Amino acid sequence: MRAARLMSLVLLLQARGGMTAAELARELEVSERTVHRDVLALSEAGVPVYADRGRGGGYRLLEGYRTRLTGLDRAEAEALFLSGVPEALQEMGLGEVAATARLKASAALSPGLRDAPATAAQRFHLDAPGWFASERPPPPALAPLARAVWGDHPVTARYHRPDRSRRPDRDSSGGSDGADGADGPGGSDGAVESDRRREPGRADEPDRSRRSSRADEPVEAVRRELEPYGLVLKAGVWYLATRSAIYRVDRFGEVEIHTGRRFDRDGSFDLAAFWSERAAQFARSLLTMRVTVRLSPAGRRLLPAVTDPAALDDALASASEPDERGWATFAIPVESPEVAYGQLLRFGPEAEVVAPDGLRTLMAEAAARMRDLYGSG
Repeated sequence: MRAARLMSLVLLLQARGGMTAAELARELEVSERTVHRDVLALSEAGVPVYADRGRGGGYRLLEGYRTRLTGLDRAEAEALFLSGVPEALQEMGLGEVAATARLKASAALSPGLRDAPATAAQRFHLDAPGWFASERPPPPALAPLARAVWGDHPVTARYHRPDRSRRPDRDSSGGSDGADGADGPGGSDGAVESDRRREPGRADEPDRSRRSSRADEPVEAVRRELEPYGLVLKAGVWYLATRSAIYRVDRFGEVEIHTGRRFDRDGSFDLAAFWSERAAQFARSLLTMRVTVRLSPAGRRLLPAVTDPAALDDALASASEPDERGWATFAIPVESPEVAYGQLLRFGPEAEVVAPDGLRTLMAEAAARMRDLYGSG
């Protein structure tokens, strides 16, 4: 641990030219007293570090001295390409590795470029989680799954999926039961299998002793033997991708990594393309019905802001020829009557629901209540 800290201290001085004991202490997360001891140890080991006295002083390396400890190991090189998302690296247990990688990369820059990383960091910042996302700790299974992904190690894990056999009956107008509701591209049991084949060596051992985060939804725990290909962070939620399925990381229980084994990755697998395809499939799977709506020209312009992105192309393709007032009829894919009701209210007087009759009645009742509310002035 101390050897790594000493190396980091040298790399910091090489990258930044000079730093005070207080600055070094903050960067290394130690006391100033520890910094002084470390500097003394480096001097005794032959590293030409010296104290610059007076205002603006601190510790510096002798001009012209460059350490040869700038070569990245494999883990650091991999983490370096993810360094733009520090929160994700921290959650996966790679924060220290990434910090060391950045230090080494900075130290390897020529003196004229050493301020470039800091300059960029002060001008661009990526904040990945969505607005109003609650602060929550990373799923316990994330770190071990990340280690398995990096090492191409198979895992045995318990996965808590919704128990469809015991789920309370939903309202017949409530939309799709597939794709795990609103959980993400997860399929009817929390995982979508692209070719409907089982994972190699997969064994299911149902255990219906837990309940999901939704109070009305029972879950069952099944045993999975998986080959973890990658991790995806979407809107603050982590997903694990195998060759043919996607799982929510927060639904995993115990995870056992088989470090003595490695699986053969399919060289044609593209994580980004796989995720995009599954995310699109999931978005489409939610749209289980269509509503027929007449829209004014102003309503037509509002359509991209009101409908689901996955529904927009189909809605536009369904448009009829406008009448003499410019109104046209659209068949808009929606998740359920309840969701459609909230979406269509945003059109205000620029939309008329034609079908289904139940939704048209709801919209008429809403319009009547609004007339009563505002009619008296």
